[in-house]
Amino acid sequence: MSVNHEALQAKVRKVGLPDIRRHIFLCVDASNPKCCSPDKSLESWDYLKKRLSELGLSEQGGTGRTKADCLRVCMHGPVAVVYPEGVWYHSCSPEVLERIIQDHLIGGNPVEEFRITWS
Repeated sequence: MSVNHEALQAKVRKVGLPDIRRHIFLCVDASNPKCCSPDKSLESWDYLKKRLSELGLSEQGGTGRTKADCLRVCMHGPVAVVYPEGVWYHSCSPEVLERIIQDHLIGGNPVEEFRITWS
């Protein structure tokens, strides 16, 4: 398989991959929704995209975002996970996402109230 490395690097720069320090994955519009309605998850996704852009946090601002079909927790969704910390969240409505953006993505402090924990 031949790889066009020049084109690949151009895409990497355009997407802002070298600048990403945190990445949030959000389950959205699952093909087999179990944890919340597709409408509810799409509302959260649209909010996340808009707010990261408004705050200058999108890829070049250091925060990546990815829409995931399913994160396999399938309860109290939408569910999100923030890396590199690996902190998982439940009930990610726009209001909860705002807290995650402010406290975790900007402030570096996980939002314990919505954190999925395990023992």
